[in-house]
Formats: sequence, C-alpha cells, structure tokens
Amino acid sequence: MTKLQDHVSMIDLETGGLENFIASYVLKGKKVAVIETGPASSVPNLLQGLKKLGVKLEDISYVAVSHIHLDHGGGVGTLLRYLPNAKVVVHHRGAPHLASPEKLWYQSRMALGKLADFYGPPEPVPADKIIPATDGMAFDVGNNVSFRVVETLGHASHHQSYFENLGGAVFLGDAAGIYLKQFNAVVPTTPAPFRLENALSSLDRLAALKPKALYYSHFGPATAPTRRLQAYARQLGLWARIAAEGTELGQSVEEIRERIANADASVQKAAQFIKVHPILSETVLNNSVQGFIDLAEKMHSGKS
Repeated sequence: MTKLQDHVSMIDLETGGLENFIASYVLKGKKVAVIETGPASSVPNLLQGLKKLGVKLEDISYVAVSHIHLDHGGGVGTLLRYLPNAKVVVHHRGAPHLASPEKLWYQSRMALGKLADFYGPPEPVPADKIIPATDGMAFDVGNNVSFRVVETLGHASHHQSYFENLGGAVFLGDAAGIYLKQFNAVVPTTPAPFRLENALSSLDRLAALKPKALYYSHFGPATAPTRRLQAYARQLGLWARIAAEGTELGQSVEEIRERIANADASVQKAAQFIKVHPILSETVLNNSVQGFIDLAEKMHSGKS
C-alpha cells in the first residue's frame, strides 16, 4: 500500500505474483471509491489491501474502471459480491459486457490465449449495479473528494479516465501507455483495433486539464504530467510512421518491430526488462506493435 495524498492510496495488486504491474487506487472521502479492480485473479489481493487501509467494504460507494479489458475491469463482478453498497462506473459502451461477460471472455481468450487464463474469467455484474457513464459525469464521495469521467478513446472504444478534483490528479487507465518507473520510461499499449487519431485527441484532452499528477494503472504515480502526455503523443506518432513506412515497403512484422525498438529511446532503456517480463514481452513487442501495423494496413488499403 502506498499513500499518494491524504485522500488517495494505491494498492499493488501483485497479479500472479507480479509486483509493480497493475495498480488499484482508493479515493477516501466520507465514503470510498475504488478505481480499477484489476483482473478476477487479483481480487483477493485487492480485498486484503482494502483491509490494510482500514476501508470498510460497506463504505465503498463506487467502483470505477477505465475500460473492460480483463487486466482493468475483469475483477468487477467478483469484487461486487463483497460490496453491498457499491455501484460500478464504466463507459456506456462497456456496460453491457459487464452484465453479460460471455462474449468478452471468449474474445479475450482468442486475443490473449494463456494470458486470459492468468487473469481469470470475469463474473457478471448485476445490471442494477452498473452506471453506464458518459463524458463529464461526476461522482461525490464526500469531504470535498469527487471524481469525474473524461472520455479517452483510442486504446479502446470504451475507454475513460478519471479526474479527481481535490488533488488534481488523473487516473489514466491505458490512455497514456505503461509507465516503468525504474527506467523513467513509458511504452505504448496499443492493441488492435487501435485508433491513433482518437488516442491523440484524448491526450490533448488530458493535457488541457492541467493535471498535477498522473496515476497509471500500469504502474503508479508520475510527475511532470503535461510533459509526459506530450511525449507519449510524439511516441505514438513515431510508431505510426515506422509502421506505415514498413507496410508501404512490404516489411515483415519482425522487421517493423525491430525498427520501432531501435528508434524508440524508451523501449531501448527498458528493452531487457520487457523481453523477460512474462506479460510485457507479449503485449509491448507483439500486441502493441501489431495494433499499429493493422492500422497502417487499413490506411494503405484505403488509399489503393
């Protein structure tokens, strides 16, 4: 457990024993909000973290997730079984998949393979517990602590971040990449179908809030918010240009991946760590690069 502000704490979910990979955040006012649950397999760790923070489960009013991918919202249904008074805040496009997660689980297994089993299957959330959120909706937990929805599409069509008013921090979800503190590096998380224009617009929206801190779901708090958001936008542009050039030249996935790794200073700084990480080795070097290649191929075919 890490106390970030008087009213904000972070729980390292230690999913599958992996430290510093998935974070859940706790906003404490008169009541409590939990932002990001992580996957179903991490819910016991989340409950233990809440206990260590002295949070009474009946005091949790909201569970807010950035999107419904298993590593962010897969644990919602499991967690809700322990929270008698909580409602779930989720993008309106993601809400039906929390109530009936069968399709989500099937597609996750197709896309992630064994990684989906590592995260665990999502349990359904009672429909009357779901708040289908839209941009700008605000939620109050008392003692001047509240958070509001900032729609941040791009990584997914059902992605939203959260701005908390008292400390001026943004809970990013996957809108601004994966933060590797030990290397002071950020690497993209851009699985297909990735929408670059939406992602860049979302980064502009976040920067316009002039946040005082960024709270990454992967992983932890970071300073210099505006600079980091702008740097991530440039990084996405770099990956997009290389993928587009490689597609035009008929280069293989491996060649494009190598060109990106050689051109991106953040990837270079964390290269060995990424290569041996059981999750990032797959998501960064394969899934995220593939998201840009798919985007480039669609744009290329549209021009021909």
